[in-house]
Amino acid sequence: MAIEKDNQPTDDTLPETEATVELPGEEGGEAVVAINPDGTTQLNPEAEPEEDFYSNLAEKIDDRVLMKLGTELVQMYKSDKESRQDWEDQYVKGLEFLTTNYTAVTKPFQGASTVTHPLLSEAVTQFQAQAFKELLPPEGPVRTQIVGVEDPMRVQQAQRVKDFMNFELMERMEEYVTDFDALLYHLPLAGSAFKKVYFDAINERAVAKFIRAEDLIVPYSANDLLEAERITHILNLTENELFKRQASGFYRDVDLQPNDNPQNDIDKKYSELSGSRPSYGKDKLFRILEMHIDLDLDQYQFDDNKTEKKVKIPYIVTVDEMSGTVLSIYRNYREGDEATRRIEYFVQYKFLPGLGFYGFGLVHMIGGLTKAATNALRQLLDAGTLANLPAGFKSRGMRVRDDDQPFTPGEFRDVDAPGGNIRDQFQILPFKEPSPTLFQLMGFCVEAGQRFAAIADPQVGDMNNQAPVGTTIALLERGSRVMSAVQKRCYNAMRKEFKLLGRIFADFLPPEYPYDVYGGERTIKAADFDDRVDILPIADPNIFSMSQRVTLAQTQLQIAQTNPAMHNMHEVYRRIYDSLGTKNIDQILIPEDYIQAPMDPAQENMRSMDLKNLRAFQGQDHDAHIAVHMSFMRTRMVQINPAVYTILQRHITEHISYKARAMVNMQLMQDANMIALQNQNPQEFALQAEALIARAEAQLTEQAVQVEETYVASRKDPLVLLKERELDIKALEIQQKSQETAFVQQNEDLRFDEKMELEKMKLENKEEADKAKLNLEAAKLQTNLIRKTNEKK
Repeated sequence: MAIEKDNQPTDDTLPETEATVELPGEEGGEAVVAINPDGTTQLNPEAEPEEDFYSNLAEKIDDRVLMKLGTELVQMYKSDKESRQDWEDQYVKGLEFLTTNYTAVTKPFQGASTVTHPLLSEAVTQFQAQAFKELLPPEGPVRTQIVGVEDPMRVQQAQRVKDFMNFELMERMEEYVTDFDALLYHLPLAGSAFKKVYFDAINERAVAKFIRAEDLIVPYSANDLLEAERITHILNLTENELFKRQASGFYRDVDLQPNDNPQNDIDKKYSELSGSRPSYGKDKLFRILEMHIDLDLDQYQFDDNKTEKKVKIPYIVTVDEMSGTVLSIYRNYREGDEATRRIEYFVQYKFLPGLGFYGFGLVHMIGGLTKAATNALRQLLDAGTLANLPAGFKSRGMRVRDDDQPFTPGEFRDVDAPGGNIRDQFQILPFKEPSPTLFQLMGFCVEAGQRFAAIADPQVGDMNNQAPVGTTIALLERGSRVMSAVQKRCYNAMRKEFKLLGRIFADFLPPEYPYDVYGGERTIKAADFDDRVDILPIADPNIFSMSQRVTLAQTQLQIAQTNPAMHNMHEVYRRIYDSLGTKNIDQILIPEDYIQAPMDPAQENMRSMDLKNLRAFQGQDHDAHIAVHMSFMRTRMVQINPAVYTILQRHITEHISYKARAMVNMQLMQDANMIALQNQNPQEFALQAEALIARAEAQLTEQAVQVEETYVASRKDPLVLLKERELDIKALEIQQKSQETAFVQQNEDLRFDEKMELEKMKLENKEEADKAKLNLEAAKLQTNLIRKTNEKK
């Protein structure tokens, strides 16, 4: 399939000549025939075929330009790869503690322990299992949300998009589930994983392929995929895969040499841990670099008429790493897009943000703790081995028969001991038992790693059943705070991935596409994938485990049971069953009682006896309904049942409301002034209409009350009247007795006041008498003092 390039003319002095030829059988059939300098002719040289916008531009570019471009791109790739070398080295070292290597060692002694503590493996497996269940449920990972005003057409569109997306991901895209499973395992290890979303022309369907972090390289300065000026995807193609792409015209038909060493350090570590190794027989592998890069192709021309540097625009360039041969160049923007915005194909899943593009995984975060726990575990096992199988020194002259065979139970062997004393011929080395301190340190490292990875969170069944629900939820959230944040990042990445898939379906689906599902046929339209429907993951980013989901549902049930009148108990129990993953919930719960069609008054009376709610409709004969219900309310069956009476009274009030609105609407339709006001000022019209409706409701309610009072008064018999008379007499007696009691109390109060006044007067008189007595005593003392003073003189 090699395409021969047109040679350049060697003699510029030979001018091109043109001849006009009239073609027979065609009106106006003049054709221009150009005679080239080399003697060849060309028909209609100006009528060149229109170029396909999405064609392979490398087929039309000079080989020298392609070689220069390819060499520079390979050099960029190597520079980008070298800039992340430290990340690769740390990742390879951390993978050492992922699994247990069953290898025999001779240091520190033959048969020493090589076991690896499963802290890292447990954390990775726990996250993968939990995230896979939450993010990819069996019914499909996609839900939809209507953007803007919700109407029946948009609801149907959203349902079509949801059904088709779940069908494609779970049925047609056979690699999606297995790739997503592998992605969730690599994500906590490397810290990043990628998805490449594109349309596969060979299989004629969309593809969302998992890409390992080591197979996608960006420049050192890139913070995310949107800002990266170039993204390099490493493709390891077999010879047959390469030939397929060349045969389809996707790649240029050129000869390439296979890669001598297709495995990098990370691939070698994967092979070592999995116990496999590559075979370099007839299976030739080619390392192809697919670079999504912004370029100015004019800068790679060799002529002297280069234009000035221009703004670079996005291309997809495929280069062979070994030779630098460019296989393809495609425009990476939409036709007609003057802004030349890059078409995105990659989605990044990130475990922890970290300090760079690739983020941090559990290898980086708890790799050191896993190493410390592994070293401590090996030392404990080795100490136990040496303590159980002691070693030491023995006398050179000591001879034991069959000393190369281990002892069996109940066996005694013959020995030749110089001097006849066996005990003096041996010296046991003082090996200690495993250190308790070392064991505690190992436990500390394991606990710290588990706490960070949230794999030791308390289970709901292990908690105190009497503890408040809020305390239980707080413990669950505290134990899984890190994993919850990671799941939210996965949720955002899945949302971007679904948007890319929606773009592909909008571009490549026919206007109407029927497809078969279990139990019938459905249809999707390419126009359904527009901005009116948002495609979202079905997982809840705020729910990180089933235990939390069940606990929240139980909390809602407990709160609703405290006041059932304010809650929809049917929906509360539905959420309980949904959180438990129950299928066919409608077969368990009794359907919610909701009247969708009008009923006659007799049927409504029957429903009220079953304590079922009633519903009024517009257009009914409200007077007839009110009359029938009020008559039914006067029966003894309803009079002794307050619940039925309340249901009927509420239903009558609903009829009164509908009747009042119908009356007011009829009046407004006949009032020209109100019709004009409705057109000029709808808000003022609405306020006046509501005021009229309120007045009408008040009148109708008053009429109903008067009718009921009249009926009650007409239905009183003599016994009731006699009983009421007795009650009136008793009330009068009670009133008279109350008056007498009040009179007696008033007299008692007067007597008490008089007594208190008298006591007050007595106290005042006594106080005055005491003052006079004191004055008299003081005068006597003063007189005696004067007399004694005179006597002394």
